[in-house]
Amino acid sequence: MARTTHTMDESLREYLLSVSLREPDVVRRQREDTENLPSASLQSSPEQGQFLRLLVELMGARKALEVGVYCGFSALSVALGLPDDGMMIACDVSEEWTNIARKYWEEAGIAHKIDLRLAPALETLAKLLDDGQAGTFDFAYIDADKAAYVDYFEYALKLLRPGGLITVDNTLWHGRLIDPEDQHPDTNAMRSFNEKLHRDERVSLSMLPIGDGLTLALKR
Repeated sequence: MARTTHTMDESLREYLLSVSLREPDVVRRQREDTENLPSASLQSSPEQGQFLRLLVELMGARKALEVGVYCGFSALSVALGLPDDGMMIACDVSEEWTNIARKYWEEAGIAHKIDLRLAPALETLAKLLDDGQAGTFDFAYIDADKAAYVDYFEYALKLLRPGGLITVDNTLWHGRLIDPEDQHPDTNAMRSFNEKLHRDERVSLSMLPIGDGLTLALKR
């Protein structure tokens, strides 16, 4: 054990990946192709994708929710961890980016597990509740516009069963949260979100320094 978390430079991260990353070929190609896009910084890291899949497998999740799809890397990772009759509701507004996602989902043989909803996520989440799906999801992943994180989290909490897990990306926000001079609306939104979760007794909580910060919130 160690008293503090080890600071990871790129050389150490490369070692971590070399001895732990198990990436199916289709996942690797999807990730590498997306890295060539101007907006590639929106994609999750490979170690985070693998970790999400492990969480889904560990808890035996069958029904998952994703808010923010981009080019489909995290949805692909999660869906690979679901059983063949599992299902993910994936929320996004971009047909352009999700068309890239569909290509790789089909190639990986998991497209039948993903129900893509192209609409504002808050509308999709509200409709799921209206359709009587409260308490029926096992797992949720949130990685979308930061100003709405609190609302996404509240909907996800209602949709998850007790013992379900919400995972939230970008909760370290590139280290900008500890800079008092950074008053960008997204930075302040993430500060407020983290502080709210810290006080939320409805969940058990852990923030991990993986990728840009990944928070795990287990519904009690």
